[in-house]
Amino acid sequence: METIAALRDYLKFSLSTLLNRRLRSWLTMIGIFIGIAALVALISLGEGLRGAILGQFGFLGPDVLSVQASGIAFAGPPGQGVNNPLTDDLADKLEGIPGVEAAINRYIQTGSLEFNDKRDVTFAWNVPEGKKRGIFEKMVNLKASQGRLLNEGDGFSAVVGSSFAEEDSRFEKPVQVGNTVTFQGKDFKVVGIMEKKGSFIFDTAIVMNEKVLKDNFRDDDSVNIVAIKVRDVALVPGVKQRLEQVMRQERDVKVGEEDFVVQSPESALESLDQILFAVQLFVSVIAFISIIVGGIGISNTMYTAVLERTKEIGIMKSIGARNSAIFMLFFIESGFLGLVGGVIGLILGVGLAYGAAAAGQAALGSELIQADVGWGLLASALLFSCTVGLIAGLFPAVRASKKNPVDSLRYAK
Repeated sequence: METIAALRDYLKFSLSTLLNRRLRSWLTMIGIFIGIAALVALISLGEGLRGAILGQFGFLGPDVLSVQASGIAFAGPPGQGVNNPLTDDLADKLEGIPGVEAAINRYIQTGSLEFNDKRDVTFAWNVPEGKKRGIFEKMVNLKASQGRLLNEGDGFSAVVGSSFAEEDSRFEKPVQVGNTVTFQGKDFKVVGIMEKKGSFIFDTAIVMNEKVLKDNFRDDDSVNIVAIKVRDVALVPGVKQRLEQVMRQERDVKVGEEDFVVQSPESALESLDQILFAVQLFVSVIAFISIIVGGIGISNTMYTAVLERTKEIGIMKSIGARNSAIFMLFFIESGFLGLVGGVIGLILGVGLAYGAAAAGQAALGSELIQADVGWGLLASALLFSCTVGLIAGLFPAVRASKKNPVDSLRYAK
């Protein structure tokens, strides 16, 4: 109980000292709360962006591979604008590889979608014809929340993403089943609304039959992606290797000179995750440097406080204060600076994270920019700021505790 009472007295004394030196205390904490605010805001935005991006591709199963031409693509969907694009006869050749259940050509077309006298840039993609239709719908878990999916032989009919059916859609009016939308000057009757998946690949797209897309919006035989459905997950590594061998033969390239890429969703997400982690690590290091600079500021302030309060130290020692008591007073005071700076930084950081996410969503019209503030991050940031404060005040506290009372009183005259 005596220890708790003593600690309570130390806290009260330290708090009163900081309140009496408000301006200096605020100036000292600037480095801490700016660093903590930057750390919390940047990591929260990074985590939110990471989760949102990874969620865009989470609908594909582990038994799906994709083949795509690589190279410098200046704009547009994947596989478009490269020097040597894939051609639509490639799927039949890849389908003959052992372990492949189906090879499906994916055509993706960027264009203008009009409705309610409003216009928005989006993209269209195809649903294959024949027996591959059912395989493709299962492969991407394609379902309609309203209306129906496309049928064989549907002409200018389309299924649109769920974002267009919302009250606050980009057209200022929800698209409904039975409405007519215009894509690149061609009118389409909406026969269905896709289930919301939280992925722009689905939620902001218009889907049409393959023949309609090719005949009206493609002027060559290029393919954006060939989607490969593998018969069994266990066969994926072997199928991937055989796909790469066939592609090298088809495109007459050697190992290490490939102008194509064969990927599984897991490998693509893993690469993306590594990039996002590297970005987060970089911004975190910058924020940590700011916090360390704040810690140096606390240390400098506490050293100055020791000099300014030499007479106070001398008086306390002359009336019986122990070295340990003097040490605890200065040590706790510096920890208080770190703690309060951390709390302010957390409040600012959370506000900045959610504010920046809301501003980004409003400016870009996309939900990719999100803030994900975790309790673990908040607790870690607060503990770190308090620790920095305590460490920064360690040596000044030791110096204060070792002062000779007689010399301190003489020095203060």
